[in-house]
Amino acid sequence: MEFAPALVAKLRERAARFEELTALVADPDVMSDPRRMPKLLRERGSLEASAHMFAELTALVQRRRDAEEILEADPRGELAGLAREDLEGLDERETEFDQQIKLALVADPEDERNKVIVEIRAGTGGDEATLFAADLFRMYLRHFEDSGYTVELMEEQRSEVGGFKVLVFGVSGAGAWRRLRFESGGHRVQRVPATESQGRVHTSAATVAVLAEAEDAEVELHDDDLRIDVMRAGGAGGQHVNKTESAVRITHLPSGLVVYCQDERSQHKNKARAMRILRARLFEAEQQRLAAERSEQRRTLVGSGDRSQRVRTYNFPQNRVTDHRLEDTDRKSFSLEQVIEGRLSGLLDALEEKDRKDRLAAL
Repeated sequence: MEFAPALVAKLRERAARFEELTALVADPDVMSDPRRMPKLLRERGSLEASAHMFAELTALVQRRRDAEEILEADPRGELAGLAREDLEGLDERETEFDQQIKLALVADPEDERNKVIVEIRAGTGGDEATLFAADLFRMYLRHFEDSGYTVELMEEQRSEVGGFKVLVFGVSGAGAWRRLRFESGGHRVQRVPATESQGRVHTSAATVAVLAEAEDAEVELHDDDLRIDVMRAGGAGGQHVNKTESAVRITHLPSGLVVYCQDERSQHKNKARAMRILRARLFEAEQQRLAAERSEQRRTLVGSGDRSQRVRTYNFPQNRVTDHRLEDTDRKSFSLEQVIEGRLSGLLDALEEKDRKDRLAAL
C-alpha cells in the first residue's frame, strides 16, 4: 500500500523536531537552564515514538521498493519467490502500521500528565445546586478510590444546607488528565429537591473545570506580577481562625486572576496551594489560547474543555445520565445509579473513543 503523503509529511516533521530537541538537550547552555530543560525533555519524550515510527516507515518503503525492483528485473529468477513473500508480508504490516501512525499523530502529549486540579462550582439552582456540587464530589471520590488516585482538598466554601458553593481539589494518579479532562463543562441535574413539598422536578447546575497541573518551569511567575494578601480565615475553626492570619489571596496582576486559600492552618501551606492553583489556571488559559488559534474543527472536538458548554444531564426520575457530546453515538445514555456511585469507566471510555475518532477524522 502507499502511505498518505500528508501523514508521511507530519511524521517526518515530528521526527525532525525530535532530532532537533535531542541536539538541544545535549547543549551545555540548555542543560544548565532549570526552566527550559524540563519543557524540552517533555516535548522530546512526546515525539520519541513518532521518530521511531518514521524510521520504521522509511525502512518499510525501502523494503517494498527493493522487492518490486527484483520482480521487475527478473520475475522468474531465484530471488523472485522471496520478493513475492516479502511483499505479501509487507501488505499486512503496512495496513497495521498505517493505523498506528494515525493514532500516534492524534495523540495529545498532555495525556500523560498525572496531576490535575479539579474545580466544582455550584451554578443556577440555589441551595439545590450546592447539594448537587456535593453529589458530584462524592461521585468523583468513589471513582478515584476505585482508580487508585490520590485526592488532596485545596479549597472549599460550604453552603448553609451542607452543600458546596466552591470546591477545589488536586488529583494524582497514572493518566489522571487523560481520564478526567472530559469532565470539564456544565453538569445539569433534574430531580425533586428534598425541600420540594409538591414533588416537582427542578433543574439545577454545577460547573466542573479540570486543569492540568503545571510545573514551575511551564508557567513563569514574576514577583512583580503578584499581589499577595494575608488575612484571617473565615468559617468554622475556633480561636485559630479568629486570631491567625493564615488565609492567603494571590492576585495575578497581568491577567486579573485571583486565587484564595484558607483551608490549611499554615499560611505557607495556603500560599503554596494558591500558587499551584494559579499556575494551573494560567496554564489552562494558555492552552485555550493555543486551541483558539487552531482550526474550527479542532475546537469542536470532544476534549475542548470549555466549561461554558453543557456536557451532561443527570435525570433522577428516569435513572439516566446523558452525555450530550455522545449524541451521535450508540452510547449516549448511562445508568444514573451506577454513574452517581462513581462507576464512570464506561462513560469515560466512550468519550475517549469518540475523541479518538474525531481526531482521526480531522487528520
